[in-house]
Order: sequence, then structure tokens, then C-alpha cells
Amino acid sequence: MQTEILGNIKSTTQQNSTLIIKTAEAEARVMVYTPSVIRVCISKNFDKTDSSFAVIQNPIDLPAYTESPTEIEINTSALILRITKSPLRFNFYTADGNPLSEDDKRFGTNWQDSRIVNYRKLYPDEKFIGLGEKTGNLNRRGSHYVNWNTDAALHDIDADPLYKTFPFFIGLHSGLTYGLFFDNTHKSYFDFGATTDDEMSWFGADGGDMNYYFFGAQSVREILRDYTWLIGRMEMPPLWSLGYQQCRWSYMSADEVLDIAQTFRDKQIPADVIYCDIDYMDGFKIFTWNKKAFPDPKAMINRLKAMNFHLVTIVDPGIKIEEGYPQYDEGIKNNYFATYPNGELYTASVWPGHCHFPDFLNEQVGQWWGAAFTALTEPGVEGFWNDMNEPAAWGQNIPWLVKFGDKYMTEVRNVYGMEMAKGTYNGTRKLLGNKRPFVLTRAAYCGTQRYSAVWTGDNSATDEHLLLGQRLVNSLGLTGMSLIGVDIGGFTGTPTPELMVRWNSLGVYTPMFRNHAAEGTIMREPWQWGQENEAIIKKDIELRYRLLPYIYSGFYQSAQTGLPLSRTLAIDYTNDENVFDTKFQNQFMFGDNMLVAPVISTQLFAEVYLPKGDWYRFGSHQKFKGNQFIIADAPLTNLPVFIKAGAIIPMQNVIQSTNDDGDGILELHIWNGTKTTEFVYYEDDGVTYDYQSGSYCKRIIRFDPQKRMVMLSEVEGHFISKYSLIKLKLHGFEGDVQLVDEFVNDNKVIRVKY
Repeated sequence: MQTEILGNIKSTTQQNSTLIIKTAEAEARVMVYTPSVIRVCISKNFDKTDSSFAVIQNPIDLPAYTESPTEIEINTSALILRITKSPLRFNFYTADGNPLSEDDKRFGTNWQDSRIVNYRKLYPDEKFIGLGEKTGNLNRRGSHYVNWNTDAALHDIDADPLYKTFPFFIGLHSGLTYGLFFDNTHKSYFDFGATTDDEMSWFGADGGDMNYYFFGAQSVREILRDYTWLIGRMEMPPLWSLGYQQCRWSYMSADEVLDIAQTFRDKQIPADVIYCDIDYMDGFKIFTWNKKAFPDPKAMINRLKAMNFHLVTIVDPGIKIEEGYPQYDEGIKNNYFATYPNGELYTASVWPGHCHFPDFLNEQVGQWWGAAFTALTEPGVEGFWNDMNEPAAWGQNIPWLVKFGDKYMTEVRNVYGMEMAKGTYNGTRKLLGNKRPFVLTRAAYCGTQRYSAVWTGDNSATDEHLLLGQRLVNSLGLTGMSLIGVDIGGFTGTPTPELMVRWNSLGVYTPMFRNHAAEGTIMREPWQWGQENEAIIKKDIELRYRLLPYIYSGFYQSAQTGLPLSRTLAIDYTNDENVFDTKFQNQFMFGDNMLVAPVISTQLFAEVYLPKGDWYRFGSHQKFKGNQFIIADAPLTNLPVFIKAGAIIPMQNVIQSTNDDGDGILELHIWNGTKTTEFVYYEDDGVTYDYQSGSYCKRIIRFDPQKRMVMLSEVEGHFISKYSLIKLKLHGFEGDVQLVDEFVNDNKVIRVKY
């Protein structure tokens, strides 16, 4: 094995917006994207196209740089990059000269044959967060991870890798923050001191370039803003996808689907979505219907729509080898499938049997795939669940020899799922016209939020997986994803009634609230657990619907800033050591104002850490000082949730689906505090893309305790709110509070004294 370490600079030149540095081993290119985002790319053989599956922005003009006999220095308003010449090393500092991240002086960037690795200095107090769907602790220090999208069925709570690749992390030390995105789709590795006796951190890949983007903003929030600016942010999701979702492998017939939907309505348990898993298809062939079990899909979906349900159907990438099957015939005719290097078609077995796999990296294939969804959209399907897209094949890790166009499996695997989701999104958006499609994918790469929601794959019905699922959701939120779900109750195994109730209560605060279970497990619908538990589950689902105005506004924040709806406490309390304590690392903020403490089903009390500030127990009059540990009651009827002092949370009365008109009343719940606070309220029709042309309702709600006033700004946008009346609900206010607690919701500035 040949080992090479990046050596001394031989020459430097500037070409347009790029600084080009050459050594005997390779060429390095430096580009500035914003004052706080700098790219470094080191390669032995640059790709002329310089393309990325993730990045959607371009570099700006390179700032003037200084050069001395020993180093080159690039200064922006946010960062200093010092490039040493002998040997070539890249070291990042804050604008005032504090070190953020530095190459290891000895090893820097190096190659072992095609494998490329970067070693970096490890600071004594350095913590690492991120990497998306990774098991382990919130603080990744001392851990090693592999990125190689995997069908991780029956995985345990320590398994790695799982289904998704997000090679982006945030480093924290000395009161400083930085981010690093390693944009390389090959099998990659991240080691945060695990294998170097805590001496160095390192990351690398089996092939490709040392291509990374460095983020120097000095807060986790701002790093996420910059990172999601670089790779794109989510669009507003369809409102119905934020309601309760009922799924199962499988509801076996149209009659069963309709019966489940009708039972929700008869029992007045709110719900919006029902799924069809693989058994709705004819022999598991994509874009077909089982004519015996689902003889008239359009009639079934019309009846679902009459009950205000939306249908989501599963799609897998494998195309069955069967002459006369349109997708097979068209794929063969147009050379749309993956091949071996000699041109032979690659074959593997999945649900339909022997299959070929579309080359989703080919734009024409993506368009062909998207157009095929007419088989689903014409009957009325509006949600599209992309599964098995790591890609998965029975008993096989698809050979690295397989090619997708001009790229081998080694470079394609980690982006295959995202490219499938992209084809699904583009196709269904076109077919649905002005309606927003709901796309869900199991496999993903950085930038997937532009096309799809994600869920965490095949979990198990255990308390350990309940807690793991929340850590995964929190960590995925650090990658640009916001619409994230877990299989409530566990995909495999049998949950106890207590676990089902507890997990459902946590589902209220999970961005995508989906109950899902595997074939052969007990039925999981809310009424399967006895009357008492059904009542608890129903109450919690009703709470989810009451919170939808707050939740939808939270997704507007995600679409505008990249900040996730469910967020680790490390985002807002970065320098608080307690949030990294393994006892409290599962806690999270749900939006700006709600702190949720997950609790396993066998515990009725929980130790909770409340960060600085004042907090109120949601649903009670209890008030707590922050920066302390408390023992909180945690009966199955009351998950510990705490509201930040000064919080503004818009709510509505219970509805049965997001299509319901409701009673036209928006409740503004405000918890007393000592500082002025604001909330950005957002509303649109929840269905179309009209919001992109100004059809939305946005206003700033401000609580000013010094002036004893609540103020609503003038409305921005021309959407007419569905709420004609606003009611104020004040919490934690002592003494005689007198106010007009009900007023007409118009577009003008509204001021209310209390």
C-alpha cells in the first residue's frame, strides 16, 4: 500500500474566484462562498464539472490575500484561513485570531492508495455533534462512524452504519463553534479521537477528493443557517402530513383500509393519513395495483377523501424483470438500468423477484421515473413513500463493480436514495399541478430536505429504541432535515400497552407523527390497547392537532432558516455542560418554546434538567427556576413538557383532520416572563404552492411584560386567515389581570393591554 502525505507548496495562482495551490502530490483549491463559509478541495485529478449532489450555491470573488515566505492568509469578516507552505496545511481561525480547527502538522491530508484522509488537531475540551442518523451519544467525542447507506433491518441501539449519510458535523471548544461538511459520496469515515488515543480527529473516504466546506459562524444556529443556505432548505410541507399518520405492513385490501379510516372517524380520533405498504401492488411490482384486493383504487381513494384522509403508497426502486411490464420494457429499451462494466444488466432479487435498478443519476431516468407515478396520482394518491433505496437487495451488498452511467457503486450508494427521492418529488410535483406532494425516503444524503421527509427505518418495540429514536431525530435536525419521523411503537416486536402509550405521547412532539408496524405483529391502531389506554392515546393525538398552528409556524422557520422543529438542547444551550450529560441528552426543544423530556414506559418519575431561565410545566401552574435538576412526575397520562417563560404558543381547538374548518378561533397562549419575546406566526392554505407567490399570512406576535402589552403586527401576505377570532390565554400571571381576552382577527396591528 502506497502512503503519501501532502507536502510542500510548489506554486500558487489565482484563477477567477479560486486560489490554486500545487504540490508534488496534488492540487488544492480554495474558494470563499460567504465570509463564514470557505471551501477547500484537494485532489490528484480534478473533475472538470466540479459537480455536487448537495451544494446549490456558487463561490464569490476571492478576497485579497497576503503571502509571506511561510504562509498564505485569507481574511474575511468572519474567518481567517492560514495556509502553511512547508508542508501545506489549512488552519482556520476566528476573525480575531482564535483557533477554530487546524490540520495536524505531521499528517494533514494523506493518501493510502485511493483512500484519502484528513487528520486534525483535537482540542482538550472539544465536543462534536451531528452526522445525522448515528447511534451513540449526543457528544460524538471518542466515537468512530462509517457512512455507507445500509438496509439495517433488526439493528440494535449501537449499530453503525444505518440508512443515511450526512457527512456534516459541528465542533465545539473554548466557547467557540465551527462546522465542517465533507462533500464526498464514497464510503466515508469519521473518527473523533476514538482510534488515536484522543490525540487527533480524522475523517476521510475510500475514494474521491478531500472536498470540504468550513463554517465559521459563532453559534450553532448560524452554522445551520449557513449550511442549509449552501445545500438548500425544505419547502413548506403539506399541512396534512403533519397530522397523525396510520401505517402498517400491510393493510391487505381496500376494505381493510376503509374500515381503519372509518373507525378513526367513528371514534373521533383525529387522523389525516393512511398508508398502503407493498401488498397493494400486483406481485410487488412498482406502479401496479393488486386487482383482487384493490379492484378500484380511485373509488377507494374517493371514499378516503370523503372522510378527509390522504393516502400514501410505498414505492421501491427494483423493477421486476418481466416482459410486458411497462417499466421493465421501457427501461430495457432506453438503457435506464444499472450495468456491469461490460454492459450486462445488473440483476438482484428483492420483493418482486429478479429485478433491475434504475440509474437515478441520469436526468432522463429521473424524468421517466417521475412520469410513471401517473399510475398512483390518477386514482388520487398524494403521498409517496420511497423504501429499499440504500439500495437494498436480498442477502447482498450490491457489488462495487456495478455502474450507474459513468459512476461505480462505490461513488453512488450514499446518494442513490436521495436521487430516487428527487425523481419522485420532481415527477409527482409536476403530475399534481399546484398541489404539494408528500415524499418520504429511508435513504438520504445531504440536501435531501429539498425533496423529501425522512424516517429512521426499522426500529424495535423497546424502551431503548424509544430513546434512541429521539436522539436520531435530534441529530438529523443538525443536518438540514426537519420533517423527520420514527415508527411509533417500534416496527418489529410487540410493544407493551404502556410502551405504546408512552411512545404515542412522544409522537405528539415528533415532527412526523407516524404509527407503523411490521407484518406479523399485533395491530397497533389507537383502539387496540383497551379503553383506558385508547382514551390517553386519543387525548395526546388531540393535543397534536391543537398544536398545529405552532407546529406549522415552526416548519416555516425551518424553511426560512434551516433550524429544525425538534432540536437538541445543544443548539440553544451550547456551552451548558449538562445538556451533554447522558442522563439528559435525549431532551430536546420542540420549536422555540417547548422543552420535552422523553421518559421510558416503566418510569413514572424522571430526572429532568432545566437550562437557564424560568420554566412552566405544560398543563399545570408549576413554575421552576432554570439551571437546575428536578424530579418530575411522569405518569403515562402526562409526559414531562416544559414551557419557556415568555413563550407565545398559538393553538386551536380540536379538529378531526387538517381539512376541517374548525371553529375559527386561534388561541394565543402566553406564559409570563420578564423579557420581551416574539413569535413569528405563519399560515397558508397548507395544500398548494400559492404561498410562493405571496398567498400567506405572516405576522410577528410580541409579548412586552414591561408595557404589559401583547401586540400583533400588521399581516404580511395576502392569504386570509381561517381564524376569524383570537383568544388570549395567559399563564403564570399573578394578581388581578384584566384584559380584552377575545378580539377579531384582522390584518391590522392589534395591541392588547392587560
